[in-house]
Amino acid sequence: MDPIQLAIAGVGKIVHDQHVPAIRGNAGYALAATASRNNSVEGVPAYKTMAEMLASDTRIDAISLCMPPQYRYEAARQAICAGKHVFLEKPPGATLSEVESLKALAAERGVTMLASWHSRHAPAVQVVKRHLQAHRPRRVRVIWREDVRHWHPDQEWIWQPGGLGVFDPGINALSIVTEILPEMIFLTKAALEVPANRQTPIAARLAFTDATGTEVEADFDWRQTGEQTWDIVIDTDGSHLHLKKGGHELWIDGAQYALAAEGEYPSLYRHFSQLIRGKSSDVDVAPLRHVADAFMLGQHIVTDAFV
Repeated sequence: MDPIQLAIAGVGKIVHDQHVPAIRGNAGYALAATASRNNSVEGVPAYKTMAEMLASDTRIDAISLCMPPQYRYEAARQAICAGKHVFLEKPPGATLSEVESLKALAAERGVTMLASWHSRHAPAVQVVKRHLQAHRPRRVRVIWREDVRHWHPDQEWIWQPGGLGVFDPGINALSIVTEILPEMIFLTKAALEVPANRQTPIAARLAFTDATGTEVEADFDWRQTGEQTWDIVIDTDGSHLHLKKGGHELWIDGAQYALAAEGEYPSLYRHFSQLIRGKSSDVDVAPLRHVADAFMLGQHIVTDAFV
């Protein structure tokens, strides 16, 4: 079977760190081209814009869109209208309505669209999902704290409307929670700390529940220095689970559980190729919906300016 000729639009840190190694490690893909104003991938045909790339004679079957979410809709629309399958980096768009519009267009044009949530592909996630189908969760605590200066140095878009602020990493935790819990959760209250000189939050505290009364709390903070924290702690009727390092370690009742070693992005790209071959799509907006609810329901608290 011929490899999928894949292009990347928006070449930044995440592309070099995650996308390119995952693509080159999968024989089902060939990296065909890039479209980016300022960056490229060595040895790959490079274009400045999506329009230029799509107008070229380079064969392209699918495109991974990795630019900031504020600019993703128009790029995705161009790709879909050109008959290309589309992989959307998280979050899949700046608004829920954008994503729904793209989902409908992809279905109309008969192409695959993947709203990718890489943290759902961490090795502990499906193990915990199966465990919670047999052991009802009672309380879930999410602690997601990292250093924005390390992960997003000099990236102004994250502080602008549509950039999500601390929800850029926090949505990864929400993608795990919405995947593993057996019941749909909904937000009951939120507090968002917004720096005096910025437009998106640097910290957030969220509370959720579900129809059965499960308590779900999330603590997101972008000001943590030193060791970073990506933990989810779950108490069930008869067990205690601790997902560490974003779902790459799992402890059940104090004992470490042995996990498979496949990385998040290799798993994501395997899933994308399966969707393409099966002529189907995967567009779950639950994590983004919770972020939208937090902005709508949350108390906004002005905090120290961020420099």
